Amino acid sequence: MSSGDICPARVPDEEQAGPAPDGAPGRPLTVPLYRLLLRLGRAGPLGLVEELGRQAQGAVTRLDLGPFRPLLVTHPDHVRHVLRDAEENYPRGAAMWEALGRLTGAGIAGEGPQWLASRDILRKGLSGGMPRREGDRIAAAVEAGVRDFACRAQAGPVDVVAEMTRLVHRVVNPVLFGSRITDAQCDRLGAEVGTALDSLLWRMAMPWVPYRVPVPGDRAFLRATRVIEGILGPVVDRARHEEASGTDVVSALLRGQDANGGPLSAAHISQDIVALFVAGSDSSALTLTWTWVMLARHPHIAERVRREADDVLGGGPPRPEHARGLLYTRQVLAEVMRLYAMAWAVPRVADRDDAIGGVPVRAGTTLVISPYLTHRIAAFWPDPLRFDPDRFAPRAARHRHPQAYLPFGDGAHQCVGQGFFTMESVLTVARVLARYDVHLTTCPRPRLAVALPPSRRVHAVLTPRCDTTAT
Repeated sequence: MSSGDICPARVPDEEQAGPAPDGAPGRPLTVPLYRLLLRLGRAGPLGLVEELGRQAQGAVTRLDLGPFRPLLVTHPDHVRHVLRDAEENYPRGAAMWEALGRLTGAGIAGEGPQWLASRDILRKGLSGGMPRREGDRIAAAVEAGVRDFACRAQAGPVDVVAEMTRLVHRVVNPVLFGSRITDAQCDRLGAEVGTALDSLLWRMAMPWVPYRVPVPGDRAFLRATRVIEGILGPVVDRARHEEASGTDVVSALLRGQDANGGPLSAAHISQDIVALFVAGSDSSALTLTWTWVMLARHPHIAERVRREADDVLGGGPPRPEHARGLLYTRQVLAEVMRLYAMAWAVPRVADRDDAIGGVPVRAGTTLVISPYLTHRIAAFWPDPLRFDPDRFAPRAARHRHPQAYLPFGDGAHQCVGQGFFTMESVLTVARVLARYDVHLTTCPRPRLAVALPPSRRVHAVLTPRCDTTAT
């Protein structure tokens, strides 16, 4: 895999983090964001976030936005306190969750009894034996998706984000919906979910504006949610008519119970599916996109992945058991998720007075946990901007702070679909590289949004391999 000379070996436009001042004992480091934004100029929102991380280096940091002064929490010890040791004191409840809740509901993306009911149902459906139970369907969908990807690439360069999104949809459809919708409907659903997410950015940025006052994005959000309801409503009705006998997630939700012991409502099920679609579709497609970008920047790593794919797949299509043997490919994806953590900021709100790292936290304070910045603290990740999959070799990972790496979150709200994502992604990367040389024609940076999409389109050219190991 190559990208010519357009992609440098290190993440562009970022500097190695150096020492940074800590706040005085009992006081947080305070950063006036408006002043910092003026100084950074064209660095943009992501540059602002990165500079905050460079200054904080794990110190609890007060973000001074005038009347709104949240605390930035990035040190693994402090993250563990918020998400594990005192998790009952730090529920979801910030502006971001309120805005997202209009799309994803109060179930798996919420808090409280209804969230607990959804979590228990979905843990059984997506964790544990799911990769074994659904492995054949996942592997077959990956093979079909890679063939479609390659077929479209025959006509010329293709948009990597669009292709990875389409491929992920092919895998998600049978697992989430039991293939009760067509691939075209699944793609339409993904597009409308993306529109709805993008339209919420203004609401997240201006939480003080009441919903009766229109802001940019409101009309697009309402249009998108109407389409989403129009697609998912018939799916839930059809599954209910079939008495929910399938192994897909919709069927599992229909068989489950809400917090009061009754069946989940159609709206609850639809919103849980949207929440899973956001986590399992958009984030997965972007992670795969950044994987191709990083492999293009590091051809020697891409070659090592290819050799492993040849050895494990043996020239044939992927099978579920292959995922266990693609150990180095797993390391590559883990390192991609370290540098490009899709859930780059996770807010919580203090329910009662507390202290974190000796810094007092008053009840009602908003805290922002940032996996993106935790993954860049030099004390836990030497030379943190260097792309090095060997950080995740078994011996190296064994001695790492458990909260230094948070691609799937942590604590009670940890992502329930880790096993599904791992199987899907490692089989996809291995199968593509076993059959094709992948050349990127652009080298983007990430931009700050709900997740971390590329700053511009990423185009790829696929060339069938000429050696005898490729099929």
